Amino acid sequence: MNWIDTAAVYGLGHSEEISMAAALAGVGQKPYVFTKCERRWGSDRKIYKSLKADSIREECEASLRRLQVDVIDLYQIHWPEPDEDIEEGWGAMMRLKEEGKIRWAGVSNFSVAQMKRALPIGAITSLQPPYSLLVRDIEAETIPFCAEHNIGILCYSPMHSGLLSGGMTAERIAAMAPDDHRRNRPQFQEPLLSRNLALVELLRAIGARHGKAPGEVAIAWALHRPEVTAAIGIAFAGAVDRRDWRGRPAALDL
Repeated sequence: MNWIDTAAVYGLGHSEEISMAAALAGVGQKPYVFTKCERRWGSDRKIYKSLKADSIREECEASLRRLQVDVIDLYQIHWPEPDEDIEEGWGAMMRLKEEGKIRWAGVSNFSVAQMKRALPIGAITSLQPPYSLLVRDIEAETIPFCAEHNIGILCYSPMHSGLLSGGMTAERIAAMAPDDHRRNRPQFQEPLLSRNLALVELLRAIGARHGKAPGEVAIAWALHRPEVTAAIGIAFAGAVDRRDWRGRPAALDL
């Protein structure tokens, strides 16, 4: 692992402050630190969306303090919302890069149409979309577009929120808390659930030949596309890269 991905909104600052800054304290050769902006919260702890330039600058300064770093390696717009403010928000990201507060600027969950609006303002280093054996929407248009414009793809949820990890069963899903968002997702419900659990057993058989778990096979599958730079395997903190600890994600040109 040579990079860590998080976001200010994860735990309302807690992930950056504890999981990142505390975990990296005293580490000699630190991994690259990636975080995100756009999802904010007020004193009432309710989350709201903002791509206003002043808001993004405030978020960046706050993330720098929580992470205890002088510069953020990759700063990403978490969601393209509000849509009408994409150009203002991306312009703010470019100014932060010019000032040296961030090294590279990326986007997350953007469509091709939205990336086309941002590109005239400044280069997009990376896109972070969902991608797995069960969610392959980006293959038709997004992957070719990113390849054409040298945009690295950092896909998230390659195990589809744990469904392809090898540790999920129908009984475990039925016992999930009422507020667990996965209970209401189609891939966790019949008729798709039985098909997906059968797929996990296929991944288990493939992995057994190589001493790997089903989840590792699922991540490897996501990485099989040459356009995919890396896959985020664990929410908030972990990532799997094509290279070793001292390497650099090639498609990001880091």
